[in-house]
Order: sequence, then C-alpha cells, then structure tokens
Amino acid sequence: MLLLVLSSCREYEKSAIEETTVVEEAVPMAMMAPEGTGANTARAYPGQKIIKHATLRFETDDLSQTAAAVMQGVRKYKAQVQSDAEGNSEYSLNRTMIIRIPAQHFEGFIADISKGVKYFDTKQVSSEDVTEQYIDTEARIKAKKVLEARYLELIGKAKKVSEVLEIEKELSAIREEIEAKEGQLRYMKDRVALSTIYIEFYKTIETAPDATVSYGSKMWNAIKSGFNGVSSFFIQLLHIWPFILIFVIAFIIIRKKLKKRKQYV
Repeated sequence: MLLLVLSSCREYEKSAIEETTVVEEAVPMAMMAPEGTGANTARAYPGQKIIKHATLRFETDDLSQTAAAVMQGVRKYKAQVQSDAEGNSEYSLNRTMIIRIPAQHFEGFIADISKGVKYFDTKQVSSEDVTEQYIDTEARIKAKKVLEARYLELIGKAKKVSEVLEIEKELSAIREEIEAKEGQLRYMKDRVALSTIYIEFYKTIETAPDATVSYGSKMWNAIKSGFNGVSSFFIQLLHIWPFILIFVIAFIIIRKKLKKRKQYV
C-alpha cells in the first residue's frame, strides 16, 4: 500500500508540474489580447525575464574625469560598483570597472557614459530571455511543495518504522530539490533585477621621439654605469678566487727558488 501511495505521489508531482507550466505559459498569450477583451495583462503577467549585459572599451583623454562621470552615473541610477581596478602598461594607463545597475536604467546609464566618447574599441550589448526557465523553475518549486505536504500527511498515518523511514527519505530528497530550485530562482531574480556592465577605459602615453637627456643625467648615468662595472668585476673575481690563490702561492715559491739560486751563484 505504501508503494502504491508513493508512486501515486510521484505521478501527481509530474501532472502538477505539467499543469502549472501549461497555465504559466498560457499567461504570456494574454499579453497579445486586444483591448476590450477583459484581459488584465498588467496583473496577469509582469513581463519577460531578461538578463542584460554590456561590455564597453574606449580611449579617454582624462582617466580621472571619466571615472568621475561613471561614478556620477552610478549615484544617479542607484547602481553598485562590483569591482574597480587600475593598471598600466608601457604605452597606456587603464581602469576597469564592473557595474551592477537596475535593469530599468540599463540603457540610460550606457547613453550617459557614451557621451563624449569619440569611438568605442568594443561595444557589446546583449540580452538573454530566461522567461521560460524562470516559469519552469517556479512551477517545479510549487509542485515539490505540494508533494512535500502530501508526504507530511502520510508520515502521520504511517504505522511501521520502515514506512516512516521510507517517507522521511523521500521528504529529505524533496526538500533538497526545493532548496536547489529556490537557489536557482534567487540567482535568476538577481541577474534579471541587476544588469551587468563591464567598462574599460584607457589613456595612451605618448613618448616624444626627439626627447633629449640633460647633461647632468648623462653624468649620473655614467657614474652608475662605472660603479656597476666595478661591482661586476669584483663579483667575477670571487668566482675564480681559488685560481688566484694558486697563482699567488706558485709565484711566491718560484720567487724564493730564484733568490736561493742567486745566493749560490
């Protein structure tokens, strides 16, 4: 009997998911209903679930001024700065910012940032429609919760320990699935509510080809070069000190022998 009840619960879960999904998918069709049909589209369906993302890269004449403009837009549209990093290379200074902004201000923020930009090295704006995935996840959570309630009723009627253990096992699995689906739903809600904008702006550093070095700088460079040469010479001597020692000892011995020969002569 317990097996029959469990199997019926599983079948009910599948049918509940299908029914909920069909109902939720039918709702967007109400948005297409003409006025006067009695369909309250604003209440029936709040809108599509769109995840927006943008990547902007451009050159600027003043890094500080551009950063100030970005921060002004952040305050204006109540956005968040997720990360802010500065860097440099041989030919440029750059700054990279990742902005999380309310989806309704996504286009306005990009329009403000684009003012004064001569051209974009990169300007990519994309959107991902997750409406179907969102609805499906919601439907599965609802069905799982209904199934959880049924198992809770069953556990109160169970008489054997084996039946209680079996139902608790099923309940544990259902609760894990509910928590996982709710986590996915929260993540999608966050991505839909806050769009992500990746901004990189840089300033080119120009080096004059006819730049000259002062006489004082030349003297200082020569002194440093000479000092480095002397240091290198002594370091090389340290590598061959055993041979120098052998040469000195041999020189002293030969000199003593030569002196003795002169005395005999």
